[in-house]
Amino acid sequence: MDALSQARELLPAEIGQALERETNCNAEEIRLRVGMPPTVLIAGREKRLSETGFTQVQLMQVLEKATGASLHSYTASLSRGYISYRGLRIGVCGQAVCSDGELTGFRSYSSAAIRIPHQCRGVCNTAVRQIMSDGVKSTLIAAAPGVGKTTALREIVRCISEKRVRVAVADERNELSAYNGSSYQFDLGPCTDVMVDVPKAQALMMLLRGMNPQVAAMDEITQPEDIKAIEDIAGCGVAVIATAHGGSLEDMLRRPLYRELISAEIFEKLLTITVRDGSRSYRLEELRR
Repeated sequence: MDALSQARELLPAEIGQALERETNCNAEEIRLRVGMPPTVLIAGREKRLSETGFTQVQLMQVLEKATGASLHSYTASLSRGYISYRGLRIGVCGQAVCSDGELTGFRSYSSAAIRIPHQCRGVCNTAVRQIMSDGVKSTLIAAAPGVGKTTALREIVRCISEKRVRVAVADERNELSAYNGSSYQFDLGPCTDVMVDVPKAQALMMLLRGMNPQVAAMDEITQPEDIKAIEDIAGCGVAVIATAHGGSLEDMLRRPLYRELISAEIFEKLLTITVRDGSRSYRLEELRR
């Protein structure tokens, strides 16, 4: 079952039917806001799926389905603002509960964003060939949220793996592989090993010790511990493919976390993704001069 079909299963029947009528595989997100009509995001624009406001009861039903009627067991994930469901990331908003300054959960929910992942074979082909020329080059993939970093990372991993190179993937949110308990819904190649639902930094060390990778991949560098794990694994001779939020090299250098990452000179190349008029562009540049 594809990701869009899985998302439809979470929705009330009439909304799921409207989604099926109005959209195709280009759907990027489904937005559910209490009191507002539900929408689908296509090419960066929201389109209504109903003229009726989504209710609190309907939103809770969606979240209960996504968690197997065990919302309370997702406390750790909710503290980071999302739920993972079969490769779908469901972001949530509402009235938060905090303890000692840390978010521990939600008292009530006001909206959810269901992100629809895609496998796009052949995307950024030119960049992939350059990344893989003369051995795999450590590459940082940068783009704004929702532009296609994870999709590009997924395709690069698949292409590397199909060249019989061992790839280890730290899939903290289960978005890269969409593991359902028995199989991977996205093709990451024949020589790929995936660690799911483990914090990225910890997963990288587990994969390094246990799976002897030649390349390591991870989505969304966001914490100092992520950088430390990348430095450690790169120091063992493992190439790294990872994503980060940023519109350009200049943009990233303005942020202390990414400035530290780039100054460590682990990554040889930067692949920047931008969208204009619904079309994506891929720019590969050298980070080591």
